[in-house]
Amino acid sequence: MARPEKIAEVEAIVGYLQSAQSTVLADYHGITVAQMTDFRAKCRESNVVCRVVKNRLAKIAADQIDLPELKEHLTGPIALIMGPESQVDPAKLVMDFAKEVEALEVKGGFMDGAYMTPDQVIALSKIPSRDELYAKMMGSINSPLTGIVGVTNGVMSALTRAVNAVAEQKAS
Repeated sequence: MARPEKIAEVEAIVGYLQSAQSTVLADYHGITVAQMTDFRAKCRESNVVCRVVKNRLAKIAADQIDLPELKEHLTGPIALIMGPESQVDPAKLVMDFAKEVEALEVKGGFMDGAYMTPDQVIALSKIPSRDELYAKMMGSINSPLTGIVGVTNGVMSALTRAVNAVAEQKAS
C-alpha cells in the first residue's frame, strides 16, 4: 500500500503536468544548491514551476495522464520545469540558466503532449515572448501612423514658412 505523502506527490505532479503549456526536462547533476536555489527563484519570478521529483513517482504520474514518452526520459537526476502560463518561458529560463551553469543539460521537453528533442527546446527558447511579440505588433501598427503625422506636420510647416515669407515680402 502506498504512503499518503507519495500519493499526494503523484497527484501534485499530475496537476502540474496537466496545467503546463510546456514542460522542459533538465539534468541538474553537478549543480550546486546555491545555483539551484537561484534558478528556482528565477522560475518563481516568471511564474514557472521547477520541481525535482523522484523518477518513480513521475513515471506513475505519466501513466495516470497517459504520457508514456515521459517515462522513457526519466533517468538520472531530472528536474521538471513547467510553464502554466507560457509555452516559451520554461525553455527560455532553462537555456539562459544553461549558459550560466554548464552543468545543466536539457534532456528534452513536452508541448501539447508531444515530445520535443533538446534541439527543439533550444529553438523554442529563441522564440520571442508574448510581450515582445505584442510590442513588435504595436510598433508595426504605430509606424504608418507616425509617418502620416510626420508628413502632415511637414506640409503644415512648409505652408507656415511660405505664408511668413509672403508676409515679410509685403511688409518690405
